[in-house]
Amino acid sequence: MGGCRVFRDYPSLSKAIAILSIRYAKEVEDAQSIRRSVIDCFEKSCIPTLNDKERERTLHFVVVGGGPTGVEFAAELHDFVHEDLCKLYPAVKDLVKISLLEAGDHILNMFDKRITAFAEEKFQRDGINVKTGSMVVKVSDKEIFTKERGKGEISSTPYGMVVWSTGIGSRPLVMDFMKQIGQGNRRALATDEWLRVEGCDNVYALGDCATINQRKVMDDISAIFTKADKDNSGTLTVKELQEVLDDICERYPQLELYLKNKQLSNVTDLLKEAKGDDKKESIEVNVEEFKSALSQVDSQMKNLPATAQVAAQQGAYLADCFNRMEECEEHPEGPLRFRGSGRHRFHPFRYRHFGQFAPLGGEQAAAQLPGDWVSIGRSTQWLWYSVYASKLVSWRTRMLVISDWTRRFIFGRDSSQI
Repeated sequence: MGGCRVFRDYPSLSKAIAILSIRYAKEVEDAQSIRRSVIDCFEKSCIPTLNDKERERTLHFVVVGGGPTGVEFAAELHDFVHEDLCKLYPAVKDLVKISLLEAGDHILNMFDKRITAFAEEKFQRDGINVKTGSMVVKVSDKEIFTKERGKGEISSTPYGMVVWSTGIGSRPLVMDFMKQIGQGNRRALATDEWLRVEGCDNVYALGDCATINQRKVMDDISAIFTKADKDNSGTLTVKELQEVLDDICERYPQLELYLKNKQLSNVTDLLKEAKGDDKKESIEVNVEEFKSALSQVDSQMKNLPATAQVAAQQGAYLADCFNRMEECEEHPEGPLRFRGSGRHRFHPFRYRHFGQFAPLGGEQAAAQLPGDWVSIGRSTQWLWYSVYASKLVSWRTRMLVISDWTRRFIFGRDSSQI
């Protein structure tokens, strides 16, 4: 689980974020620290001199961010509290409260609406307080302040522990490197489509520390036109464009997405639409008409999600490139260089989305796979177990993880603090 931060005792949100930039939930030790914080809240609530109001505050767990990480954390926290800790602390079990704050209209808004609706209904049944349209504006040592969208009113809520899961911060090492290469004002390292860090030679970055700066079609539109216009006539025919179309789509994948979303079968239809000419054979455009036809293509550009699925594919891509460096130096296999001569050494990185899971607690999960296929329920949780185990690096690791799952089913979760 990435992108979680736990904090208390900070006077304001901006100061909290500044201090928390060096604390993450990326390692096993970080997860253990979060677990200890949860248990500490239960231990503190059992102090005899504490009044009920203070106990309720101590046992109020707030998760900020309704994305996959925040939802999974809230679900796992609910299971840990109600399946394990409430058995050890029965006197305070009725005082426990879990709240999930989301600034948008729904949690899991990047998933199918069916999954979003199921998750919200399940959390309501489980007693998890989901507040959408709620933006955090300040965090004090005992209260979190939120502004409700549409109302503009700021309300305060007492809490015992807050988990911040609204994004992924960069490591100190990455932040220092970004400052050295002039990228200090960014949230992640900027790379090109071959995962090379911009402004550096032979330095590559992948995973959630980096983001790909996809080159815009309109930045190279004149160079593309010149490269395609082989007879230097000043106009571009369908035949000339089709000869370089594969290279254009490979170099600028947003063009393919644009054609798909506009329900255009090929770039010829795009030129027809811009030209206003129904006769395919007569289509011939000049550079200004070509610019007009592709002017909206860059609107389809999207950043890749900071997930393990993306990082794994990037790692495999870079390994393949490094292993074939000399071969591709002599025989380049990439797309045409529209601003230069020849071809790029390698094909640019292309992410293939195989679907995503959202564990919802109570041995239930949701899955969304390509082709508008959605699965929700207990069987999906077992599918998640299977996929998770299959992605582990060795059979030894798989057996260790599966044995941990089995022990948890039989004996419950570990709540010791040794």
